[in-house]
Amino acid sequence: MDTQIINEDNERNHDIERIHQLASELLPFSKDIDPHTHQLPEININLQLQMLVGLLEEMHPADMADVLENLPPKERALVWQLSNPEEDGEVLLEVSDSVREHLIEHMDEDELIAAVEEMDADELAELADSLPEKVVVEAMKEWDETERAQVQAAMSYADHQVGAMMNFEVVSIRADVTCEVVLRYLRRFDKLPEHTDKIFVVNQEDILQGVLPIRKLLVADPEDLVADVMVSDIVVFRAEDDVEEAAAAFERYDLVTAPVVDADKKLIARLTVDAMMDVIREEGETDMLNMAGLREDEDLFAPVMRSVKNRWVWLAVNLVTAFIASRVIGAFEDSIAQIVALAALMPIVAGIGGNSGNQTITMIVRALSSSSISQAQTVVLMKKEIGVALVNGLVWGSVMGLVSYLLYGNLGIGMVMVAAMTLNLLLAAVLGVLIPVLMEKFGKDPALGSSVLITAVTDSGGFLIFLGLATVFLL
Repeated sequence: MDTQIINEDNERNHDIERIHQLASELLPFSKDIDPHTHQLPEININLQLQMLVGLLEEMHPADMADVLENLPPKERALVWQLSNPEEDGEVLLEVSDSVREHLIEHMDEDELIAAVEEMDADELAELADSLPEKVVVEAMKEWDETERAQVQAAMSYADHQVGAMMNFEVVSIRADVTCEVVLRYLRRFDKLPEHTDKIFVVNQEDILQGVLPIRKLLVADPEDLVADVMVSDIVVFRAEDDVEEAAAAFERYDLVTAPVVDADKKLIARLTVDAMMDVIREEGETDMLNMAGLREDEDLFAPVMRSVKNRWVWLAVNLVTAFIASRVIGAFEDSIAQIVALAALMPIVAGIGGNSGNQTITMIVRALSSSSISQAQTVVLMKKEIGVALVNGLVWGSVMGLVSYLLYGNLGIGMVMVAAMTLNLLLAAVLGVLIPVLMEKFGKDPALGSSVLITAVTDSGGFLIFLGLATVFLL
């Protein structure tokens, strides 16, 4: 089985590379392609075109999304033009927001309506903000009031709330019927909603009573009542809950689906594992971007000015902090002039401090993303990180102190290296805990620019500590 998976993955990657190559070769002829037959007059080039169309028709929507995200704009537009229109809606759901915006720009109103009119309420709600209002209205024209209300309900919640990710395909039963009745009821469906691992048990007012796992239903005595077989101790979410906390609960309790209830505990929808996996992936990508000082997801091939707007803020912050670090060095010009070795050694102190600080911040941001850290826990973490920094500082400071002594034959320089590296690592440990904790306390993403900030502090702090100690003890 493992070998088969590897082979399929290699074949998929080969197909993606071939699509990239064919799209680039066909780009000069894109204006001559018949939009209905996907044909070109030139026979040789037409063979390549048909090969590309064939590859695209066989691709899963998720793989198609991957291809589109990794193509430059012109090739992307060509591939999107040639792709299977019946899967346009699924592909739009899979691609990133920035690429989705680009694809929608290349679709007319009728194409957009055709792409979304067969979507479920939760899927249309997910795309609604990216679509023209007229398209959304047209897509819902044939829907009943219940489906329209579901879309409006999902759209009324913020992106970070569970309500925005709700799935309205819910199968529910009563507790006072037998398992045989439930099985007969399920056989009436053409197919069950995806990721159905449990059936929700409600009373006459739709108040959630519990769940009946499919695996228990299949082995239960047909004459058993649902009330005797169902599970009452379950994980339940409200539409107002934070979606990242919900995703963490899915991971913690190995959930496939979970009920969503309103303030009166009425069952209104469910959450599914595929949606929560998307949340976990997006959360990880967002934290990675924020730590690097990027404000939002960015199309790899976005226009230059759009990328500039996305990146300039933290570059400006970094420029200011770098200037401060240069002024710290400037304040010790006389010391550096007298002991030239200081200029060669001070980047080591700053560099190891920044590396250690980034390690600490990564650990704290990860902890904050999975749970709330109390004040008492902050103190414990601070003590632990200070201990780690002290040990690392003494060990690696001693190593560099010995190396410095061997290089320059000056015991004083070696001792200053030990002290400076230890103190800068301690500084990095303290701020590596405080920066993300304080940012979360003030309602900011703890990962936002944290890497930039800790590097700035350890650079300036490292230079100040090292050069300051050298000035006091060596001159």
